[in-house]
Amino acid sequence: MLSYGLLAALLACGAVAGFLAGLLGVGGGLIIVPVVLAVLSAAHLGGAHAQHLAVGTSLAVMVFTSLSSVRAHHKKGAVDWRIVRGMAPAMVAGTLLGSLIAGWISGLALRWFFVVYAYAVALQMLAGRQPKGGREMPGWGGQGAAGGAIGMISSWVGIGGGSMSVPFMSWCNVPVHTAIATSAALGWPIAVSGAVGYVYSGWGAPGLPPGAVGFVYLPAMLALMLMTVLLAPAGAKAAHRLPVPKLKKAFAVLMAAMASEMLYSLLCG
Repeated sequence: MLSYGLLAALLACGAVAGFLAGLLGVGGGLIIVPVVLAVLSAAHLGGAHAQHLAVGTSLAVMVFTSLSSVRAHHKKGAVDWRIVRGMAPAMVAGTLLGSLIAGWISGLALRWFFVVYAYAVALQMLAGRQPKGGREMPGWGGQGAAGGAIGMISSWVGIGGGSMSVPFMSWCNVPVHTAIATSAALGWPIAVSGAVGYVYSGWGAPGLPPGAVGFVYLPAMLALMLMTVLLAPAGAKAAHRLPVPKLKKAFAVLMAAMASEMLYSLLCG
């Protein structure tokens, strides 16, 4: 059972994650996963499956967050649906496969993978280096290969893939605002397939807390979903008038701090 204090922490996390997901096209899951893990640890829930629950819950939350965000971007005509159609099928396959494999990976290994990935994203954002557009979007085969890889990695970190799909599209000469909006649209099939995969791979796992459906912890999901759905459209609107590069650097510092806290717990645990 979660205390009122822990529920308040989840609500605050949902507000920040939802706004950032809409604003930057990245960030929702990278904030949600460590917070859910901390909440589960504070409540002594999840045990060896705490990281699986954090990742699965993050993906389940993003089913609703990304849908809310993409509707706001679509109203502005910023989503390139041709790219979505080219990458989404392979993303779904990669995410499903990755989430099923995750059921065989230890929680400790998943936490190490998250830390390494979070540091990589933070360093890339702090450096401010986006891939220079050097080519056009590849054909169906190239988009499928990229989508499959992005989907599988996303399923192990609990994200919608924006920290990979936005740089990929920028490299392919897609304008940044279009890349962010299209990334939000691609996040929805990743979230749906990932959530389904974590429910299946965690079904019947021993030691899950009451309220868990597979590796998705419903009380945390509902609290986070409420705030992310409310704040994601606001972030999407703000993306067209706020200094996104400066905000990305601030987010990178936050991401590095959260990764460092998780690394400390790994080394001292």
